[in-house]
Parts: sequence; C-alpha cells; structure tokens
Amino acid sequence: MHSSGRHFLQIPGPTNVPERVLRAIDSATIDHRGPSFRDLGNEVLANLKRVFQTDAPVVIFPASGTGAWEAALVNTLSAGDRVLMCETGHFATLWRHLAEKFGLEVEFIAGDWRHGADPQAVEARLVEDRNGDIKAVCVVHNETSTGVTSRIAEIRAAIDSARHAALFLVDTISSLGSIDYRHDDWGVDVTVAGSQKGLMLPPGLSFNAISDKARSAAVRATLPRSYWDWADMLAVNRNGYFPYTPATNLLYGLREALSMLLEEGMDRVFARHARLAEASRCAVRAWGLEILCRDPREYSDSLTAVLMPEGHDADSFRATVLDRFNMSLGSGLGQLAGKVFRIGHLGDFNELMLAGTLSGVEMGLELSEVPYNRGGVQAALLQLSTDRRRDAAAASAA
Repeated sequence: MHSSGRHFLQIPGPTNVPERVLRAIDSATIDHRGPSFRDLGNEVLANLKRVFQTDAPVVIFPASGTGAWEAALVNTLSAGDRVLMCETGHFATLWRHLAEKFGLEVEFIAGDWRHGADPQAVEARLVEDRNGDIKAVCVVHNETSTGVTSRIAEIRAAIDSARHAALFLVDTISSLGSIDYRHDDWGVDVTVAGSQKGLMLPPGLSFNAISDKARSAAVRATLPRSYWDWADMLAVNRNGYFPYTPATNLLYGLREALSMLLEEGMDRVFARHARLAEASRCAVRAWGLEILCRDPREYSDSLTAVLMPEGHDADSFRATVLDRFNMSLGSGLGQLAGKVFRIGHLGDFNELMLAGTLSGVEMGLELSEVPYNRGGVQAALLQLSTDRRRDAAAASAA
C-alpha cells in the first residue's frame, strides 16, 4: 500500500542522502584514467583531510566500513600479534571477531555496553605490558549500537602515560562528519570511516586515514593483503587516480557531500549535531524513559539509544511506528535486541526533521501502550528554541 509523504529514515545509518548529493551521483560516468577524473580524485582526497582534521593521507576503498576495519588491521599487523580492544557494544565485538579471523590475539577489555572505552583500564593494561607484546589499541569512537561515544583524546593520553608504543586504531564510522574528531591532534594512527552516515552518502565507500607511524608499520606487517594494500593506493593517489576501477559516481557524491560540510563549516556541523542530540535527550527524559548511555560525558551526538520499559518489546514498537507513520527507527543489536530502539539524528538533518521524528516516536509510544509521560516533543522544541535564542544573543553581542 502506498504511504503518502516521504519516508523518515531515522536509523543511525545509512542516513538520508541530500538532494545535492543525489543529483551529483546522477551524472555520466567518466574515464577513470582521464584528466577529468584526476581532478575529481585530487579534490576529494584533499577535502577528506579537512574532515578528518589531518595532514596525513586518506585512502578510499569501494567497500562498507567493514572493509576499512580489515584494511586497518592487515596493513599494520602480523599473525599472532596481540591487540587490545574494548567491549563498548555490538560493533566493537564485530571488529574483535574480524581480528581473530586473521590470527590476531585479541585482549577484550570487558564492558557493559552502557559506557565507552575506559582510559584508565587501557593505561593499566599497557603498563603491565612491559615487553611491548600489545601492538595495537583499537577503539570504536562512537558505538552505533549503544549511542555511547568514547573519549578518544583521553585514551591517547592513557597510551602516552603508559609510555607504550602500540598503534592507535579508531573506528569513526558513525561519528566522522557528525562529532568532533581530530586524527592528528589526538595522535591516531589509523582512522576507519564509512560513507553512509555523517558523510551523507549511500553505503559503498570506506576510508583509512594513515599516520606516518602506521605507514612504517605497514612495511613490516606480514598479514596477507592485496585489494586492501595501502601501498598500491598511495602510489597512484598522489596523482588523483586509483589502482583499480573506483566507484566513480559515489566519488561524485562524495565531492558534493564534502563541499556541503565545508560550506557549513565543521564547527557549525558539530554544533548542529550537538543541539539536535540534546533536544532528543530532553524528549526521552520528558517521556520518563531511560537513555542507554549512563555517562553524560559520553552521550552520542549521532544517535540516542532508548531503553524500553520492562515487559515491552522494542521491535514491536518499531513495527508500529513504521506501519502507522512510515518511519524507521534503529533496532537493538546483539544483546540489546528487543530491549532498545535507536533514534538517528545525524547527517543531513535539522530541527524540523527532528520535530517530525520525535512526534512519530511519541505517537508510537501511545499506540503501542508503552508507559510514558506526554510532552517529550514539547520539551525538545523548548530546548531547541532556547538554543536558538542564546545563539542569536551571542551573535548580537559579537
């Protein structure tokens, strides 16, 4: 049956693709060995550095974020190497499983899926590792399954305090372009990212930002790699080209998406996400529901995961919202299946879109007979209008 109006895609990725990006993708494919493509390649590779906040090279693979996970590991490590990871949720667990398939020995710092990676626990383990057996520390910056953001700068400080030489690998798949992230300033060696969230593209592109230390490690690493080999990429990227057929039309979209982010200004992009995220949390609190993330310092600006009251199924609620209001909310993953729903508020997203999203949630709670307090949408709108008045006053004072 036809549903009038547009579908609200409020999962935390893939996100809504803006019209400018869709129109850019809908262009004729060009010769990927010709001069026009060289200009395209050089532009996107340069502008990606501005989004990653790095002077280091960024490589692009035609793949999902899982491919960028694999590339980060196989270019820097050897079979039997020990890797320290942190259990922050479903995607940290998947990265662990991928590492184990390559014969890496993974130490997994246990977590409760409601907190980010613990800098003190990381430092304590590295201090114990007097022989330097741990070759890399891998952390998910923003855990998409839980709405928890790990404090990457503090983890970098913990590694430094332990005086440990481990590489630092960070997954930013659901934070890049949405939450402040600084590859260089935070001393990250490999940053992993994907196209389908804050970069406002369809799935299909993945990224590695690579420090000098990581490139040196790649010379010594012996895990097998071919498609994922940084060396092949970097050799031809310097001229704007790729070692094999690239995803040309997605690169058109990437060029447009990067232009949109840089036109808005990255500081404003981060502030917009923070504003919409806090309004979402205001709504959840007003409904009398519980935010999954326990530490306010680690609240995600990309998504909010909401615990359902005991005895109520999150998937049944989500099905009602989809059926009655044509809106998709994120499901609970892994051990959170049926226990939480996730509100995505990242990418090409503004106040009016958030108001519609939260209205759908509130109406869904009512229809699903979930115990809640009315007024969540109003609380969010009040927060947004207060923020706008404050910003206007600050602008006038300046």
